[in-house]
Amino acid sequence: MKIAIISDTHGYVQGCIDALNKIDGIDMIIHLGDYTKDVKEIKEVFNTTIVNVKGNCDPYDFNTPDDNIIEIKGKRIFMTHGDLYRVKHGLNDIYYKAKELNADVALFGHSHTSTLVEYDGILLLNPGSPTLPRAGTSKSIGLLHIDDNEIKGELINI
Repeated sequence: MKIAIISDTHGYVQGCIDALNKIDGIDMIIHLGDYTKDVKEIKEVFNTTIVNVKGNCDPYDFNTPDDNIIEIKGKRIFMTHGDLYRVKHGLNDIYYKAKELNADVALFGHSHTSTLVEYDGILLLNPGSPTLPRAGTSKSIGLLHIDDNEIKGELINI
């Protein structure tokens, strides 16, 4: 299974759609917040399941959760925007939350900088931003590849 991970689109949906169109065989899209309203436009273009959480720039979205956990092929995926776990100041809080939840993967955004780290059996993935990168990084998205035996993360600069 191939899952595209995006975050921090901030209303610049076309750049995100262009990036996703370059990837073949997407089975699911996960949006990690900061403009949950962008998810509606993305859904109009892609005929696939989209799961999302809200970010700090979505304060009036009372219908979307801050965090979510999904299970795919026996792998637990924890997703959050990241602001509630202070990801701009390090990965300890997000790591310990993922550990507490017995997650195999923690997906987060917020910093607009891509990160892919595996620590203590937990994959920590921040896709960066497909529209507004920060700290000298490139526009980017993430991918999760899940099969029956393993889960792999990938970052794609666009």
